Amino acid sequence: MGIRRVMPDIRSGALEESKRFYGRLGLVEVMDLGWVVTMASPSNPTAQVTFFDENAAEAVEPDLSVEIEDVAAVDPLHAELAAAGAEIVMPPRDEPWGVRRFFVRDPNGKVVNVVAHRPD
Repeated sequence: MGIRRVMPDIRSGALEESKRFYGRLGLVEVMDLGWVVTMASPSNPTAQVTFFDENAAEAVEPDLSVEIEDVAAVDPLHAELAAAGAEIVMPPRDEPWGVRRFFVRDPNGKVVNVVAHRPD
């Protein structure tokens, strides 16, 4: 299973201000769904940060996202982590923006969004 990127997920009450701030650091907006914004380095697109609106609809927001290369690996990885006793915070599901993902709690109490993009 290959990892495409790992990025922090930050709950924000200041999406526009965050975009301007991180823009000054050289990141550019690569996704904006209104409630979630991702910014990335133009020279290293796997260097990213995501901001969630503090009023986002999810009951639990992730602290970190780990994007894996193969969407077919999402469900087996979920099963493996669950069998090992990890707390599954949200079971696998397909999202309308083209990913399959689940949330799992790490040993530090942080919620990890394990995600893969579905083929177009």
